[in-house]
Amino acid sequence: MANPLEDPLYYLHNFRQVLVWLGQRYADLLDPDEAHFIQQFDSLPQASQALLVRMVMRKGVHFRGAKLNYLEIGCPHAAAGPLRELGWVEVQSPLSFATLFTLLQKGEILGTFRPWIDQPKGNKAAWLAPLAAQFNEQRSFAQWCPDVDDVLYSLTVMELCDRLRLMFFGNLYQDWSEFVLADLGIYTYEKVEFCAESRGLRSRDDVHGFLFLHQCQQAFEAGEGLDTVLAQIAALCTDNPWLEKRRAKLLFQIGQYCERCAELALAEQIYRSCTYPGARARLIRVLERQEDYAQATALATMAQQAPESPAEQQHLLRVLPRLRRKLGEPALPKAKPQAVARLDLALVPEPLMSVEFCVQAHLSEPDAPVHYVENGLINSLFGLLCWEAIFAPLPGAFFHPFQRGPADLHSEDFHQRREALFAACFEQLEDERYKVTIRQRYVDKWGIQSPFVFWNLLSEALLEQALACLPAEHLRHWFARLLLDIRANRAGMPDLIQFWPAQKTYRMIEVKGPGDRLQDNQLRWLEFCAEYQMPVTVCYVRWAEQPA
Repeated sequence: MANPLEDPLYYLHNFRQVLVWLGQRYADLLDPDEAHFIQQFDSLPQASQALLVRMVMRKGVHFRGAKLNYLEIGCPHAAAGPLRELGWVEVQSPLSFATLFTLLQKGEILGTFRPWIDQPKGNKAAWLAPLAAQFNEQRSFAQWCPDVDDVLYSLTVMELCDRLRLMFFGNLYQDWSEFVLADLGIYTYEKVEFCAESRGLRSRDDVHGFLFLHQCQQAFEAGEGLDTVLAQIAALCTDNPWLEKRRAKLLFQIGQYCERCAELALAEQIYRSCTYPGARARLIRVLERQEDYAQATALATMAQQAPESPAEQQHLLRVLPRLRRKLGEPALPKAKPQAVARLDLALVPEPLMSVEFCVQAHLSEPDAPVHYVENGLINSLFGLLCWEAIFAPLPGAFFHPFQRGPADLHSEDFHQRREALFAACFEQLEDERYKVTIRQRYVDKWGIQSPFVFWNLLSEALLEQALACLPAEHLRHWFARLLLDIRANRAGMPDLIQFWPAQKTYRMIEVKGPGDRLQDNQLRWLEFCAEYQMPVTVCYVRWAEQPA
């Protein structure tokens, strides 16, 4: 099979593919400028198209002509001509000194600004602050550097192209490199049939809302005043549940920042109106830190009647006794924790080996192999068995060819929307069909991106040992727990698993090195396994002295 990257214009073909896709699926969402861009792009000479795409796919918006040398494009100045006529590229854009500084080489800075540089033999970075303090105006590249024989091209359509990228991917964290990675075979994606109504953004208001929240996020990360940022976030009006979740997540992040800065009153205000999972638990913590124990206790008691998740329930079991003590109330009887087996080991540390690998090497035997799997094995088995349910082409789940999983994976109704499909998968656990399905999916889907399958971990030997030794009933319990809260329950599983293939048994092992302690999500998994009589052990390691 020919390598698509052998075509020097591979990137242009990919960009055209996006424009065709948007024209077919998002025509009603495009504003006049975007529709005009798509139309005009098609009429440009190929060299001009290629130069524009090269710039769009690079970092920043300013490009020196001397660095735009591409064999497939030829003379960049000739290719830039039609782009300048359309106003998509400018050569007289005003630049701040800081921006100019990033575009010049050390010798060019010396040649232009030597009279203002105290230490010409110094480091280039050290010159920026003192020079910027002396040159606070904005000028074009030619005005700043009249003796530098070069042209600076400034892209004026980058924001427009980012909007097109947003509509195509439904996010701004994926970029044009997705095409290259797919072309090279580094990433392979499941081919899903797209419904006509399957779009990441359903209306122009969704596009504006996403970009607005993105700007709010950037303002927060840039250190803009919190009052200003919060007012901006509150100004967004949307009926899109997905955007409301994004807003809630951003508010939660700001609330956490306020906690770290001891802005507790503001954190309380944010958490009271925040619907993001975990906000109520954070509010209880903030009330406690403000010594408002009565209100914290009342809220915790109310939450205990209907915990939003096992994580919140765990938090309440820890915080309520402490709050009751501070109020002078009698202690409540403690629930007896499930017993979990314990193993203590004294091991000699091995250079460049983590404590988990040291335990693995110590415990592994020819007839009882130990694998370092952490979250990978159970997630992978679930992902293989339930592949069809996970990748079902439901409206709003898949809307472009580069999705690792469905867009609604972490939505509250993810399982509900696919309940019959998951039930059909789970039915296979009643007999040996699940083993046939998992083995066949392992072959058919090898290497395809999945939110659950860890291909780099799941060898054929590990898969066969797992299918031989893990009871179907245990798989059912694990898989059902995953579906209860995918975001929380995909992590926290024990580090190691040991198989006894001859006896068709196993045990999971959570490893804790010196000074390490069990994390909350690990404790929840251990309690869950103990509740269903699944063999699990916590291994505590101390380092022994090496023999002389």
